[in-house]
Amino acid sequence: MKSGDKTAARPVLPRDAASLVILRRRRGGAEVLMGRRASRHRFMPNIYVFPGGRLDPADRVTPVVKKLRPSVAKTLGKKWPKEKVHGLAVAAVRETHEETGLRIGTMKNGKLRPDLSGLVYIARAITPPDNPIRFHARFFMIDAQCAQGEAADSSELHDLQWLPLEAGLRLPIADVTEFVLQEVQRRTAGWTPPGIPLFSYKNGAAMIHYEG
Repeated sequence: MKSGDKTAARPVLPRDAASLVILRRRRGGAEVLMGRRASRHRFMPNIYVFPGGRLDPADRVTPVVKKLRPSVAKTLGKKWPKEKVHGLAVAAVRETHEETGLRIGTMKNGKLRPDLSGLVYIARAITPPDNPIRFHARFFMIDAQCAQGEAADSSELHDLQWLPLEAGLRLPIADVTEFVLQEVQRRTAGWTPPGIPLFSYKNGAAMIHYEG
């Protein structure tokens, strides 16, 4: 390479991740559980998010009480192999337990055995290519009645609270979180999506594409 030539840096490969929207229905409308990411985080510090995190290798083989519903597994299986589909669902439930204390499943020998039967797959998102830290997140939703225990702050998520959907939209949130909240709003109002939305970026602009 000649002096002065510049080679564009390759985008960082996104890490697989999963997030869980826990929906609580109230007479006044639906609420979701959100918390503020700790200030020490390199990725989106002090931003309000749903519980979730990175897919761990162990998630792919974690025993569960109940598997994903066949329709949910089939939709995910169009994109990824069975072991990864299992792992993503487990990661959403495991991270929720670690970050909030809520249990979706049963405890055995001090470890959570997830119950995946109540999960619904609602969206996925990929962090912009120019970010130094990137994630490919799959968003699941579950009814709060499937969760046991009381939500409490952790070292990962602070200021945990149940929020009406409109209130969540007024918090400091990322654009993808805003989109997912709006997607949940539409679903709770009776809207049937044409597919699973992919929230991604092209030339710096956010794009939404519904996949069949």
